[in-house]
Amino acid sequence: MKAKKLYSIMSILVLIALVLSACAKPTEAPTTAAPTAPGAVSQDITIAGIVFQDDQFMNSLTQGYLDAGAKYGVKVMTANTNNDIAKETELIQTYMAQGVAGIAIAPLSVDASIANLKEADTKGIKVAITNMSISDSAFLVGGFTSDDFSNGKVVGENAGLFIKENLGGTAKVAIVDFNHQIPEQSQARYGGFEEGLKAAGVTYEVVAHQSAELQNTALAATADILTANPDVQVIFACNEGGTIGATMAVQQAGKAGEVFVFGYDGSDQTTSLILDETNVLQGVVTQDPYNMGYSAVEALVKALQGESLASTGKIEIVPGQYLGRSDPDAVKAWRTANGLK
Repeated sequence: MKAKKLYSIMSILVLIALVLSACAKPTEAPTTAAPTAPGAVSQDITIAGIVFQDDQFMNSLTQGYLDAGAKYGVKVMTANTNNDIAKETELIQTYMAQGVAGIAIAPLSVDASIANLKEADTKGIKVAITNMSISDSAFLVGGFTSDDFSNGKVVGENAGLFIKENLGGTAKVAIVDFNHQIPEQSQARYGGFEEGLKAAGVTYEVVAHQSAELQNTALAATADILTANPDVQVIFACNEGGTIGATMAVQQAGKAGEVFVFGYDGSDQTTSLILDETNVLQGVVTQDPYNMGYSAVEALVKALQGESLASTGKIEIVPGQYLGRSDPDAVKAWRTANGLK
């Protein structure tokens, strides 16, 4: 009798459990994140874009960073080291601590800068460089730069033709460099310039060297050159600021038509000076900083997508173009293509 009662009680309990189970909300299956589409990049990816001074060249490089980021839907944080290697080191360390996914940078030093960037690479941060060529590039997703020596040589060859046609094949030359800032790059540019003069078959003597990469410092440095060396006929300036400053110094010294400037970097100001009536700036070689910056961020994004890139571990040359006073139509076409009046 007790067994029957116990059985009845157990049956009732089982029945109650079944009823409660039927009334309860069914258990939801574990959720699984939707698979990421092939080639897609997470929208919270952040890339750091670093330059080293405030001029049109670096501004164009920065715009390339930003436009590539906008196209691929990633955040690009930009920064300027202002020619300070300590600040560059601090920025790279800060970005490593913040855990950015990639760094696109115009480095200041083939030694200190690259050592810091290699450290970032060991922490899983993708790295792309611009405006510099290095021999140990295996850790990069890509490097994008001009060939400084080749570009300098193009200017030297055109200067040589000018010297033959206008100065009797002989000239006293001064050079405005930036050896104090990035010596390897500066030396490659004026080394190429001198090689171009030799290739043109002219006789020349370098009578002065001054380091000044900014417009105002180059103006002062060139004024000093002209005072100390009144027989200077040709000046080669190794960057945009140097080119503008040297040209203005010649104009202010009243030596237009006596001293002729050749330079490096295409910009609104340099091309305007080629087209003006003072006949001082004869020509420049243009680089393509926008495409350098764009290509660097694009390579970073594609590497983060897992794509296999032809640029990995390599330095790719972004070709330049010579613009001279003897071909104003080409100068105007370049200005139009770069959104200038």
